[in-house]
Amino acid sequence: MRRVALAGLVGVMVAFVAVGLREHPQAADAPAGRVDFSREVRPILMGRCVKCHGADQAESGLRLDQLEFATRKLESGRFGVLPGKSSESEIIRRITETDTDLRMPPDGPRLPEAEVQTLKRWIEQGAKWPSHWAYEPIQQVAIPEMLSQQVHLSEPIDVFIELERRKAGLQGAPRADKRTLIRRVYFDLLGLSPSSEEVAEFLADESPDAYVRLVDRLLASPHYGERWARYWMDVVHFAETHGHDQDRPRDHAWPYRDYLIGAFNDDTPYGHFIREQLAGDVIAPTDPRSIAATGFLSAGPWDESSLRDIRDDTLDREIARYLDRDDIVTTVMQTFVSTTVQCARCHDHKFDPVKQSDYYALQAVFAGCDKGNRKYDPDPRLATRRRELLAEQQQIPQWFAQKADRLLDSKLQDEVAAWEQQQLKASASWKVPEILALQSSGGATLTKQSDGSVYSEGMRPEKDIVTLTLRSPVSRVTGLRLDVLSDDRLPHKGPGRQDNGNLHLNEVVVMVQDEETSKPERRVELMNPKADFDQAGWSIDRALDGNPGTAWGIYPEVGKSHRAVFHFKQPVELAAGARLKVELHQVHGAGHLIGRARVSVSDTVGSLSLDVVPSHIEQIVATPSSQRSDDQRRELAALYLQQRCAHQLAELPAQQMVYCGGSQFEADGSFRPAATPRMVKLLHRGDITQPRDVVPPAALQMVKSFAGVLPATRLEGDADRRAALGEWLSDSRNSLTWRSIVNRIWQQHFGRGIVDSPNDFGGMGSAPTHPELLDWLATRLLAHEGSLKALHREMVTSDTYCQSSAHRDDAARLDADNRLLWRMNRRRLDAESIRDALLRTSGTLDLRMGGASDRQFVLSPGIHVTPNVDYVSFDVNHPSNFRRSVYRFLFRTLPDPFMETLDCPDGSQLIPVRGESMTALQALATLNDKSLIRLCQLLAERASRESAKASPDHVFALYRRILLREPNAEEHSAFKQYVAKHGMANACRWLVNSNEFMFVD
Repeated sequence: MRRVALAGLVGVMVAFVAVGLREHPQAADAPAGRVDFSREVRPILMGRCVKCHGADQAESGLRLDQLEFATRKLESGRFGVLPGKSSESEIIRRITETDTDLRMPPDGPRLPEAEVQTLKRWIEQGAKWPSHWAYEPIQQVAIPEMLSQQVHLSEPIDVFIELERRKAGLQGAPRADKRTLIRRVYFDLLGLSPSSEEVAEFLADESPDAYVRLVDRLLASPHYGERWARYWMDVVHFAETHGHDQDRPRDHAWPYRDYLIGAFNDDTPYGHFIREQLAGDVIAPTDPRSIAATGFLSAGPWDESSLRDIRDDTLDREIARYLDRDDIVTTVMQTFVSTTVQCARCHDHKFDPVKQSDYYALQAVFAGCDKGNRKYDPDPRLATRRRELLAEQQQIPQWFAQKADRLLDSKLQDEVAAWEQQQLKASASWKVPEILALQSSGGATLTKQSDGSVYSEGMRPEKDIVTLTLRSPVSRVTGLRLDVLSDDRLPHKGPGRQDNGNLHLNEVVVMVQDEETSKPERRVELMNPKADFDQAGWSIDRALDGNPGTAWGIYPEVGKSHRAVFHFKQPVELAAGARLKVELHQVHGAGHLIGRARVSVSDTVGSLSLDVVPSHIEQIVATPSSQRSDDQRRELAALYLQQRCAHQLAELPAQQMVYCGGSQFEADGSFRPAATPRMVKLLHRGDITQPRDVVPPAALQMVKSFAGVLPATRLEGDADRRAALGEWLSDSRNSLTWRSIVNRIWQQHFGRGIVDSPNDFGGMGSAPTHPELLDWLATRLLAHEGSLKALHREMVTSDTYCQSSAHRDDAARLDADNRLLWRMNRRRLDAESIRDALLRTSGTLDLRMGGASDRQFVLSPGIHVTPNVDYVSFDVNHPSNFRRSVYRFLFRTLPDPFMETLDCPDGSQLIPVRGESMTALQALATLNDKSLIRLCQLLAERASRESAKASPDHVFALYRRILLREPNAEEHSAFKQYVAKHGMANACRWLVNSNEFMFVD
């Protein structure tokens, strides 16, 4: 059902795009020269023919989606398209047929005569069918000479625009007035309104370069990065919750937003910007910004219930992985190369040269990539030091295995001797308490051993909670030590009872039981857990996290004794007769139980033991140094170095967290990083139960003269694969990449892209209105080494950008959609700009940059995982209400109703272009939203204070603040009466809801 519905939607989209293209004045009134296939012929075929004569359905054997099929002999013996002979081409005969039963297309109106003539001329000229424009190399375009009357043009951009306008018989609009211009460029580059003082200063500046200097000042503003980061967040569907049925908040997603702001402000070269987001963790692993950049890979939704809460070996988990990778692949390819590769998930792409194998090759690039919280250092120097210490920790076992002489260095051995004395003292502080009672909730048989340990035998339950009731040998207890001991009676000598010798300790609970049994037991708070060994993903801190789904494990270090130490948060004073109860929760299942354990307590003040030393090391320490072998001395030195590194690591400031993509993140239950990239197979018709061959990682093959082959030496690990794809995407030869970003920036400045389908440059997308300009801008971007600020500057200083938005009936009759830019497009402010403009105008805008997002709602626990989010009860006077909108916490399934009404997306879908609707609901929202009302009250108070200093007339102050101009006489009179009747705050609401405030001319 879903596939059928999607196919129908695609058909509607194709027809819509094609109809839009045929309305282009050049398509309707093309000169009688050579036909441009991409602009004139392809839209006709796609819009009116391929529905019945395409890859899905080829009536009478005729396909008109590719030349090789269109020119084949049909079942009738005729040719659908016979190059050079339109009269013998079946498509011409059928579209000109007078018999309605034979005429094509069978439904709807017949083709306009202009389109029929276009098809005839195309066939007569040889039916040239070039490869799609987007996959051709970027052309080195010369700035065209004007055909006639030379005019002054500010930028080469204007020459390209003017040339196309003249072909259509159009003239550009005059330059906009300076007040309009400053307001336009402020909102475009900063997303903020200028102040009345800034407007006055600009109007007073008569120098010829006043506007250019203004543009340069805005591009240097830190608020530029905030504006363009918000655009990018739309494109990559960034939000701070998981979405799906379990819309859990992501508390650490915001560093990616801050990365974007910093990257745009620093004018990061666009190629490097791509590579950082794909693989910043391998490009610059000690650069915190590069780590945060990989938040791009986790910007989209994440299915927690399928990727975490069900078993790892299930079919549903595997389906979820494919779908999650699909989101990443879709985001990467639509964002950077404007290509709908996701359409090839079940079959070869119907309209673009994307094979199904290409799609799964891209999935293979991300086969080791997941989404999760990763620790990182915000200070690069800390990151470097941590990396050095971790590298040393990894080398130490190799030194021991190689019997390296450096471990016998005399200076090092002196340090080891001093450390031994500390260990002897620390070891003596631990005392084994008397066991008064034992209990196994699962029915195991527990017996005391001569060394004070407890041995578990008999029935092995799936889960167990072992409770030890103890009499402490000391009256003041500061910590607890747990030894899990190897034993020949256990599988693999234990210390666990599981068949592989492992154990899972989920939780350690310590209670104090006073002598008076009527008193309730008191729970002791434990902290700072340490262990001599942690299984990967099963560290000792999991024994204190209160989560039954996590635990401490020791695999593969089985057959050896292990030790863990827990500090008491506060020392416990035990009265005479009081007892300690220690509960060892082992509820992970599958018989992962402790086989033999011993509990010790200490009364040492301060650090109980900086180092957790294995029991066999204690035996070496107890041996006189003169009697030790070199191997024993090396082992002591290696352990000392390991623990010295651990101390130095512990002394470093705590790391921060970022929610990002990759293979280094905090494990969460069964959701844990992949050790190596997973195997990806091509799925027949996208069905997980019909896997075909394994697909190696690769990029797209359709970019002409730049195949998507990734270096074989870069395909082993997850990060290397991502880095290789990043290099392919950012290569100067990748025409899709550079055309895509140029088009996106053009779209944001002019209201419509040169290609009016910014996420789809393929067969279903639009053709460029100004292809030469698109390529010229792409070459300019490359020449400026990927500087987006340089590109902005060229666009917003052009005459095309600076022209008036005034409507002209004569021009509208020729180009109703203003595709040839005979005027500037008038646009409604987006939701964030409306809100931020009010904040700035009222003088309440909090300009703090960066940091955790502000929650402009009341959060409370929900029935399940998704919390309750109450926007209505939020206090509009709370400081977080005055932060700039880019710092709002973004909920995926529970968006802010006010912002949503004004077309702000919720992050569930990729949004290359925001909707710009005009609805009654928006008017109700902007009149009645309580936050807006409060801002209008504050604005009125500010205007009152300002006008009181100059004159008692508030009208001028309000107009200057809100509309950035003086009222005329009629406005002044009417507004003054309104203020007298309804008050200043309501008058502010009235002005704020005017078109002059809500729109940018």
